[in-house]
Amino acid sequence: MIRYIVGRLLLAIPLVLIVSVICFVLLRLTTDPISMYNVSELTGDDFIRIRHQLGLDRPIYVQYAVWLGRALQLDWGYSFASHRPVRDIIFERLPRTLILAGAAQLLVVVAALGMAILAALRPYSLFDNLLTTATFVVYSMPIFWLALGLMYIFAVYFKHWGLPYLPTGGDVWNYGDPLQLLWHLVLPVVSLASVSAASQGRYLRSAMLEIINEDYVRTAEAKGLSESKVLVRHVLKNAAIPLVTLIGLQLPGLVSGAIVTETIFSWPGMGRAFWESINLGDYPVVMAILLIVSLVVVAAQLLVDISYTILDPRIRYD
Repeated sequence: MIRYIVGRLLLAIPLVLIVSVICFVLLRLTTDPISMYNVSELTGDDFIRIRHQLGLDRPIYVQYAVWLGRALQLDWGYSFASHRPVRDIIFERLPRTLILAGAAQLLVVVAALGMAILAALRPYSLFDNLLTTATFVVYSMPIFWLALGLMYIFAVYFKHWGLPYLPTGGDVWNYGDPLQLLWHLVLPVVSLASVSAASQGRYLRSAMLEIINEDYVRTAEAKGLSESKVLVRHVLKNAAIPLVTLIGLQLPGLVSGAIVTETIFSWPGMGRAFWESINLGDYPVVMAILLIVSLVVVAAQLLVDISYTILDPRIRYD
């Protein structure tokens, strides 16, 4: 196992480097940091001076080498827009995104397990059919449309009807109240988690229905084990393998969904910083966020492979 983990980590190094090269080249070819200035007031000498100060007059491979050397030292330079160290921006925004994504992932797992267990207990019943239809409807919705719909119902309409309504934004970090933080998390977390929960719930339901018909499950039932014990000890544990796989595969979707969710609900996390930096051509911030996301995705895939050995003792990495 140790040899396998070390091998995967060594393979991850060139993978992350390739991703960083592709992202860096695409950003430099598609964004122009000079556009954040008032171009009408700049002279030709001003353009030359600014490009030299930002290092944009160097060949692109030199720019990448300089950026990579600093990134290895956790020095991602300075933001072109705010002139703050990128490291300070990341350390300020990262905990907020982790809270949002972590709460959403927890809701995804709980909702997917709940839907799958309820559907597996009464397969092909009216409840199962209604639940399956609902998951298909939610899964087909774009995250931005779902977020705006939830905002319109639970914030605008509830306030209009005189009911307790959910907040849609605001700088909750200055309140210093954990309850206010949780209250502001409701709509963003539900919006971010709904599509993934619907997808994982469908796959987990199918896996559980397939395992229920296996011989060892019938043997456990014949021995007199209760339905709940059979479901938890035998069916759910074996059906969790595709769920773990889906969690690892859908992590990039969760991260990309956070960009939309944080922008719509004004959540001051890395997703919102990414969107603002893309619009400004502030590629030092964008590259730092892309590098962190790449490392998270690679680490998640490694954790998924390791978790297989825990869920299924037959799986070994020699």
